[in-house]
Amino acid sequence: MSRKTLNLDEYSLTLPITQAARRTAQQFANQQPTPERAERVRLNTLCVLVVNDYLQMMDIATDLRTGDSWNPVVRLCADVADLELPGIGRLECRPVSLDREICYVPPETWEERIGYVVVQVDESLQEAKLLGFVRSVADEELPLSQLQPLEALIEHLAPTAIASPAPELVNLSQWFAGIFDTGWQTLESLWNQPELAPAFAFRSSNLIEENTNNQQEPTVRRGKLIDLGIKIANQLVVLIVEISPQANQQTSIHVQLHPANSQNYLTPGVKLIVIDRSGAEFLEAQARNADNYIQLQFRGEPGEQFSVKVALNDACVTENFVI
Repeated sequence: MSRKTLNLDEYSLTLPITQAARRTAQQFANQQPTPERAERVRLNTLCVLVVNDYLQMMDIATDLRTGDSWNPVVRLCADVADLELPGIGRLECRPVSLDREICYVPPETWEERIGYVVVQVDESLQEAKLLGFVRSVADEELPLSQLQPLEALIEHLAPTAIASPAPELVNLSQWFAGIFDTGWQTLESLWNQPELAPAFAFRSSNLIEENTNNQQEPTVRRGKLIDLGIKIANQLVVLIVEISPQANQQTSIHVQLHPANSQNYLTPGVKLIVIDRSGAEFLEAQARNADNYIQLQFRGEPGEQFSVKVALNDACVTENFVI
């Protein structure tokens, strides 16, 4: 069967590059020893994240963290831009310059790949264009004329691609309208639970303070009881999330973790972690001896997704949010 030459302008797909993606790419680039390697890793990371967004739009499951491109050791010694598709394999996401007709494909990516997607990143890093796909390569130079449309990629993956259920997102914007997800309670209702009241009374002065002075910036706060698993005795904790609007349509987000079970202190080693949409951990707090709470604070934009993970040893619980 003959293969048609791809018309790049007709079949390419342009997608925005999110601020979270640029932040992750910069974080990875900062870990490189030279400016040249930093730029290479930045582009590779952006390509992986844009292809990840596209596949999620197409309901194809991905796992950013298990690829070599997310391994800091591998990034130091290899030119890789792979994206893991659970149960299918690794898809390579290669960058190409705006003025090039050939995409460079390093030899270390020729094996253990289910295909190659070529991505053109705008110089401003605001958007990227998915140019097309090939199933395999055997040379460092891949002419763009050999690319197939993205539909060919979906057809290639379709027999085995089974998307994992999308996680339920807690919509924080709805909190401002008084709409709350199941399990998220007022702090007063949490205090009234007999097993929690003594512990909260002990450290009530450490809770996030109510903002009642500025009517222009209402503060909304809710808490949720988190169970770290039946294998770990007496490991109930309370996750508190507070949000308040800021300038430039941003939202200030403040998260705290408190012990429950009438315990005065968190178990040493319990972690509170904030994860961006790409799967990168960008904030973390860990309880020490005699910590009666830990907390993190950051800002986000409308539509931005993030997760908060509470972890102790092998047990963890993750709550997913969208602003």
